[in-house]
Amino acid sequence: MVATFKIAVLGAQGVGKSAIVRQFLYNEFSEVCVPTTARRVYLPAVVMNGHVHDLQIMDFPPITAFPVNTLQEWADVCCRGLRSVHAYILVYDICCFDSFEYIKTIRQQILETRVIGTSETPIIIVGNKRDLQRGRVIPRWNVSNLVKKTWKCGYIECSAKYNWHILLLFSELLKSVGCARCKHVHTTIRFQGALRRNRCTIIISQLLRKRGQQRATFPRAQEGVGGGPRRAQAGDPGQGGPGSRGPEQPGAQRQLRATRALPLLAPLVRRVTARPMPLRSC
Repeated sequence: MVATFKIAVLGAQGVGKSAIVRQFLYNEFSEVCVPTTARRVYLPAVVMNGHVHDLQIMDFPPITAFPVNTLQEWADVCCRGLRSVHAYILVYDICCFDSFEYIKTIRQQILETRVIGTSETPIIIVGNKRDLQRGRVIPRWNVSNLVKKTWKCGYIECSAKYNWHILLLFSELLKSVGCARCKHVHTTIRFQGALRRNRCTIIISQLLRKRGQQRATFPRAQEGVGGGPRRAQAGDPGQGGPGSRGPEQPGAQRQLRATRALPLLAPLVRRVTARPMPLRSC
C-alpha cells in the first residue's frame, strides 16, 4: 500500500511559496510574481529509500488566522484540509521582516489549535530568497537559534530562483514525516539529523558500483573486422612492445568503468537532483 503524505505550504504574500513548489515539481521559475488567490493542490509521486510515496502538496494563499476547529476549516474554501495535513512548511522572505512575523503568528496558532498530535506533526521553517543574501534583515544565526532551540522546529534556507536546497527540503521533510512513528525522538532532532546525510551522493555511488559490476560480470568481446574476437596486438595496453604501459591494475579498471558509465548516468543524475522521478502506473 502506497503511503500518502499531505503537506501544507503557508506564508505571506510574495515570499515564494508557489515558486518553491513549482521548482520542485517542474524545475521551472518565473520572474513574474502572480499572487496565490485560491488553494492549489498538487499530487506528485516520489521514490525514497526504495519506497513509493504519494504526495498531496497544498499551496495555500495567505490566511488571516489558522482555523480553530473543523467547522471553520471547511467553511472557508481557502482553508480546507489545513488541519489534517502531516507536515507544515512555513515560508518567509529573508529580506522581509513582516513575513517572518507572519509565520511566527501562524506557528503559534497551529500549536494552540492543533492540540492532538501537534508534537508529532513536523513544522519546517523555510527562509526563501537566499540569493538575495545582502538584503537579509535578520541574521541567520539568530533565526536558526530561535527556531531550533525555542520553537523546536526544523529550519532550512533555500533559493527557488536557482533551485538551491529545494530537493533537499522535500526529501528531508519526507524523512521526518516517515519517522513520525519514532515518538521517543523529537521532530526537530529527526529533521536536523537527516540534514547531515546526502542521499543523492549515495544513490550515484550505488549506480556507479552496479554499473561496474555488470561490466565486470558480462565483459564485451572486442570484435575485429571479421566479426570474431580481436587479437591482442603489440601496441595495445597491457601487452609487450612499443607503447606498452604494463598490465592495468584493478583500481584503474574500476575507475575506467566508472568514467565510461558517467555519460550514461548524466540524464538520471540530473533528474534526481532537479526533480522527482515521474512514475507510471502499470
